[in-house]
Amino acid sequence: MRKYGNIALVAAIGLVLVSCGRRDVISAGESGIGLLVNRTACPAVATPVHTNEITIFNPRSSREASAIDATAVITNIRSTCSDASGTIDAVASFDVYARRTDPRGARQIVLPYFATVLRGNGQIVSKEIGRVGLNFADGEYRASTNGQASTSISRAAVTLPPDVEERLTRRRRPGDTDAALDPMADPTVRAAVDNITFELLIGFQLEPDQLEYNATR
Repeated sequence: MRKYGNIALVAAIGLVLVSCGRRDVISAGESGIGLLVNRTACPAVATPVHTNEITIFNPRSSREASAIDATAVITNIRSTCSDASGTIDAVASFDVYARRTDPRGARQIVLPYFATVLRGNGQIVSKEIGRVGLNFADGEYRASTNGQASTSISRAAVTLPPDVEERLTRRRRPGDTDAALDPMADPTVRAAVDNITFELLIGFQLEPDQLEYNATR
């Protein structure tokens, strides 16, 4: 099975990033209770809508229920991430469950899947295609397997510019002119945050008609 290729990107590091295991927390400061948002350097892992299922028809052009040969689904996506070194290393694992309509004979079905790293601004950083093989024993309707995708991102690439970091992390007190203003409402700040935000997206590599079937059925 082919794993996702490494990605090296360049930018500058900032203190707004925390370890991958941290979550948003509520902090009691000297000026009262506030929301302290701790960003993680690790990419979010998800499946784009309509891409976690695939239906195989026989004949290929048919869309009748009676022509369904096999179905499969990607599920149980989980990830691990390490940011202890100069890179952010993320590994995503997932399960694939399949069912065929005719249990006669041993059979293998090979299905393509994609692993795409997407920047928060919508830019596709990289994409690779892998394949998983599902082996049905004679007389069995069901089969399962698992797959994996990984990426390595330069720590510098997930860093805010110092001026944007200061705007996001500066303590604001009651009476300050911008105390009630959300820095993320500024398009410049939002664009900077989007630029250092990454996602690892995993799904079946579908043909246009297969994607349309998933979206309209």
